[in-house]
Amino acid sequence: MTERILITGAAGGLGSLLRPRMAREGRVLRLLDVAEPAAPTDTEEVVVASVTDVDAVREAMRDVTAVVHLGGHSVEGPWEDILHVNIHGTYVVLEEARRAGVGRVVLASSNHAVGFTPRQSEVPDYVFPRPDSFYGVSKATMEALGSTYHDNFGMDVVAIRIGSCFEEPKDVRMLDHWLSPDDGARLFETCLSTPSPGFRVVWGVSDNTRRWLSLDEARALGFEPKDDSEVFAERKIAAEGEPDPTRPPHDMLGGYWRLRPADPEERTPRFDRG
Repeated sequence: MTERILITGAAGGLGSLLRPRMAREGRVLRLLDVAEPAAPTDTEEVVVASVTDVDAVREAMRDVTAVVHLGGHSVEGPWEDILHVNIHGTYVVLEEARRAGVGRVVLASSNHAVGFTPRQSEVPDYVFPRPDSFYGVSKATMEALGSTYHDNFGMDVVAIRIGSCFEEPKDVRMLDHWLSPDDGARLFETCLSTPSPGFRVVWGVSDNTRRWLSLDEARALGFEPKDDSEVFAERKIAAEGEPDPTRPPHDMLGGYWRLRPADPEERTPRFDRG
């Protein structure tokens, strides 16, 4: 039997990193995005649509085994945009998964759901939401919706609070919470395959030397990271200097994001650092 996994936001940065790493014999990846993903293979199906398009998402759920929900704005933006795409879009995905009888959804949450959490020896997986932005609010709401769909409908939902997933850390701060693409694929595979996880919140990070985010819940699911950002540390520190963990942007999880003006009218969606 063919396994079919729907990936929303498949043309985005994370989706583009995961696609080749999630390819398997006997598996079809159905790729949904507002932009057409680059160079689809013969084991990929493309759906050009928004996660807010109920009819398109309903059709995309046909014959789906599980959903990896990456879709939505990946940076801060006006409240109306975040509300419609990130929050309402997540509701549409979960509701249409429920209607289609899809039993497993993996949600791409973020460290920005808890961005005002102060630095500590190890931040637990279920630390209380303290969003640093409208984007962070959307990720905290995503987790709440996932919990609701598990408790009300029995759906298995795992929310991954991703630190930052790039080929390599973009700056010194990312040495703490980097998730290598290979570890990212391993973590998503774990969340898709572990038997009956229920509702879980896990940190999405590699086992970095400088890590201060828990891996307990991810490891409880069966994830074992293999990468460490320390291989990039000498070069990053040479360029930027050794970070001071008591000062911004290193003293709280949100990093640069929580340094933005408090007035939403002064915010701009230009930050691309995790």
